[in-house]
Amino acid sequence: MKNVNNVIGAIVGDIVGSVYEFDNHRSKEFPLFSEGCFPTDDSIMTLAIAKALILSDGNYENLSELAVSSMQEVGRPYHECGYGGRFYGWMYSNNPKPYNSLGNGAAMRVSAVASVANSLEEVKILSEKVTAVTHNHPEGIKGAEATAVGAWMAMNGYDKKEIIRKLEEYYSLDFTIDEIRPTYRFNETCMETVPQAIECFKEADDFEDTIRTAISLGGDSDTLAAIAGSIAGAYYGVPGWIEEKARSFLDDRLSEILDCFAVYVVSMKFN
Repeated sequence: MKNVNNVIGAIVGDIVGSVYEFDNHRSKEFPLFSEGCFPTDDSIMTLAIAKALILSDGNYENLSELAVSSMQEVGRPYHECGYGGRFYGWMYSNNPKPYNSLGNGAAMRVSAVASVANSLEEVKILSEKVTAVTHNHPEGIKGAEATAVGAWMAMNGYDKKEIIRKLEEYYSLDFTIDEIRPTYRFNETCMETVPQAIECFKEADDFEDTIRTAISLGGDSDTLAAIAGSIAGAYYGVPGWIEEKARSFLDDRLSEILDCFAVYVVSMKFN
């Protein structure tokens, strides 16, 4: 069933993780939300892709161009939200071009495509369209695709074992979070973020536990939790109180995009 729990899950993970990105907390015991939380580039770019999908209105031929224009239009006012160096240059460029990135930004922003895709093949196509405009390295494409595929399967009735088996076609999950936590460090690549985020979903019992597991790993906490949260949100749903609290950190502009995307996805279901 089409919904936006994947997008909300990504935003929750990002906001919860925002205060731990550079101050890692290697335990699942912590306040889920604190006064210092804020939506980083992960949430802002997730909503920018959602806006591009709204503007495409089911015609995805020009989705790549809409992704570029939406990311720049939505993202430029938030110049202190945490953009990486090369992406910052891309964001404010008058002639933005892909820059062969394999960074985890590819995976943290892709979740919205799972809400509109009608098949596994389509979610892969849409994922590449919104990713290759910046992250056109094969590992960037793969990281985004794995995340989108996981979220799409989660919201389309696949059980957890089936989802994990499919995602193991992308990455080996021959580790546990407890095993890698002592030595895991900040890493901005897809290869060292996406499989770890998937493992957080794999080991967790529910949505909140997924987010807490992701934060407890350390590293790039907001992005890890955003990726894991997008799959877990699609699979478990997002508890109402968690969604409400996360929304309270969004400004009116970002809230409007999220609300419009939710309405758009519902309208697609009935068309």
